[in-house]
Parts: sequence; C-alpha cells; structure tokens
Amino acid sequence: MRKKICSVVVSTAFLVAAAGAQAEPVLQGKDAYGDWRTDKPGTVRLIRPQDLVKPGATPSAALSAPVVPRPAEAALQVPAGFKVELFADGLRGPRIVRVAPNGDVFVAETRTGDIRVLRAGEGGKAATNEVFAAGLKRPFGIAFFPSGDNPQWVYVANTDSVVRFPYQAGDLKARGKPETIVASLPADGGHSTRDIVFTPDDKRMLISVGSVSNVAEGMGNPPGGLDAWSRTQPLGAAWASETERAAVLAFTPDGKERKIYATGIRNCVGLAIQPQTGLPWCSTNERDGLGDDLVPDYVTSVKEGAFYGWPWFYIGGHEDPRHAGARPDLKDKVTIPDVLVQPHSASLGMTFYQGTQFPAAYHGDAFAAEHGSWNRSKRTGYKVIRIRMKDGKPTGEYEDFVTGFVVSDAEVWGRPVGVAVAKDGSLLVSEDANGTIWRVTHP
Repeated sequence: MRKKICSVVVSTAFLVAAAGAQAEPVLQGKDAYGDWRTDKPGTVRLIRPQDLVKPGATPSAALSAPVVPRPAEAALQVPAGFKVELFADGLRGPRIVRVAPNGDVFVAETRTGDIRVLRAGEGGKAATNEVFAAGLKRPFGIAFFPSGDNPQWVYVANTDSVVRFPYQAGDLKARGKPETIVASLPADGGHSTRDIVFTPDDKRMLISVGSVSNVAEGMGNPPGGLDAWSRTQPLGAAWASETERAAVLAFTPDGKERKIYATGIRNCVGLAIQPQTGLPWCSTNERDGLGDDLVPDYVTSVKEGAFYGWPWFYIGGHEDPRHAGARPDLKDKVTIPDVLVQPHSASLGMTFYQGTQFPAAYHGDAFAAEHGSWNRSKRTGYKVIRIRMKDGKPTGEYEDFVTGFVVSDAEVWGRPVGVAVAKDGSLLVSEDANGTIWRVTHP
C-alpha cells in the first residue's frame, strides 16, 4: 500500500489520510499524465488538445484489474479538512447513485437487476436497506420526476428501455409494476449503460447510449450512400449497428418525440444537469487501441446538435488512423470537449456540487468517478476527481479528490462508479468491485 499522507483523521470505519493543505501547482502537458502511484488528493491536472501524442506512440497494452477483498489496512485519501467513512457495504455491484429530495439514496445494482433504497441513520451510515424494485434488465440511470421536492415518479433506464414507477416521498418499495415509457433502446451488445436526466423545465428526457464497438469497425457505408445519408441525418450520426448509438437521445417525459440530441460521444456513461446553465453534461469513455496516452476520456457540456468526433475524429480534428480519409467533411465540425481526462481512466458517473457542507470554493464544481484503466501499461483512474469551475464555466483543470482504491500494480479493491450529493451536503461514492458506498464529509 502507499504510505498515508499528512495527518490522519479518525473515522468510525477506516483511518483516512489527508492531503497537504498547500495548493499544488497545475500539472500540464506530459506532466499531467501519471498512474496510481502518483495520484494524491489536491493534485491538479490540465490536459489540452495540443498536448496529445501521436497514435501508436506506445503499444496498445492490456492490463486487467484483478479485484481482491478490501484489505483491512485499506485507507482512502481525501484533501485536508475532509474525512471519508463507510456509508454502506454488502451491496451487489452498486453503480449509479441518486438522492431523492427527501434524502433517501437510490442505488442501481445493475448486474442483479435491482434498484435499492438506503436511508441514513445516526452518524450518517445507512441504517435502512430495502430493494425498491427487482427483475429489471441491467438498470443504470435513475431520475425523479417532476423536479422539485415532491416527485411523482421514479424513472429507471434499463439497457433496452425506460420504465417508471409511481412514487411518494419515503417509499421504500415500488408501488406496483413498472410502466414502460420507451419500449426500445439500442441494446444489441457493446456498452450497456443508459443514464437519464430531465431538463430543468421538465420538458425533455435525455438518455445516453454508448457505442456497440470500440471505433465502428466494419460499419461500412450507410444505405443510399454517404451524401444522401448526411443530408437527412443529424451531424455525425452513425448507421448500421451503431444507429442511435454513441449518442444522447431526447424524448418528452412520456417517451414521445424521439430525437438524437448529440452525436459522436463514444460512451456517455454519466449524465448530469449543470444547475447554473441548465446544460446537460456527460462523463465519457473514449476509444481504446491507440496507445497508453490516447485517447483522453472527457467530461463535457453537451450542446444540442453537436458532434464530438467518434468514430472518425477525436478531441477536435485529430483523425483516427483506423478511419483515415473516410469523413473529411466532418473534420472542422467536431466540438472539442470541455475537460480532458487522462486516457483510459474510464470516467463514469458525475454530479455537480450544490451542497453547503463543503467549502464555498467547491460550490458549482463537478465530481466524476474514474472506474480505472485496462488498456494502459501503467494503471490509472480508480479515483474520484473534482472538475474545477469558475463563474459556472470549466477551467479545463481537474483535481484528484478521492484516491486509494488500488492495492498494487497487480490488484485493486475498489472501482468507483457513482457520485451523488447527499441531502446533508456530503458526497457519496459507490464502487462496484467490493460493493461499498463511501461518504465524504467536511466537518
């Protein structure tokens, strides 16, 4: 294990190592890249499009992440002044976490097909643990509708559909069988997660759908030819098995008026609405196979009608060599993401901080969970990062916030997936390797 850093804060669960209080310099260019051994809370990174290496600068590596039971001496690290303690354990692969207006914590156990409800008791740890709904098909996204303190429905995004349950504040069990709102989402293999958010005016429902493939291998030509296709489809839309994939879809809350909202986003795993602007944001897994330091994952605002490059380009006009010359018409139409994250980090769930418990500097910032790499020779990710904002706009910088899930070069005990702000302003972090949720507080 890594040595603990700086002072130790006593927790009822694990002892927590806190990062140093002094501001760290911003690591840029090649210095912004690292691996789990150099991660520590407070480390700030800035990766820019001009910093990218050429494809194939290093071989494409395969380094799996064997999961071991959580070691007794395991300690999560957080910035100075924060502490982290166990909120819940014994869960079955908890993934996305969403907090109901009354404070109940809804958790998607994707592999088992369950939505679970946790309720905090004395000391902040989960004291109530109930299965809200079972028998779903790889559920992931959860949303409450309409907005406000008294939602009437809980929406769940399955891998192939969207369903909803009638809801009243405090329900621990679903009131009857689910009502199907969207009967068919693309679901034939590939990325299975579907997140869901509603726009602030409650008029639109957005659903993220990842690609089938890494980089649309063998997609071929669209029906009727590229020119005809491009005239009738959204900018950068894919076809064949990738139809309506690598995209964010839009519907009315009743599942009608189906449209493609944005394209070229390989795997938008986590969706969130930025409170200051009302814009949807997306935490994205980019493509593999181009070496250790390509292609950056990213966290970005998602503009309606925008094209983010996949599969032909990445991070602006950088052409993927596996599609060289295929779509020159799109090169100057690629929207560059707001915040680039170290390649292969596997950025998953995200949220914006609107609580009052953390220092004022955190208000309006975003957090994202990095599930961890497999396509990199030196392990990276396996942490929670803070996305820095200034006056509601991203600076491009991100900061290590929770680290310590890796045991060694060969083993990990935790893989972060979901992040959510609890009613009391603490930050909840799920990891699906050992089935735990952690609570970060600022006493």
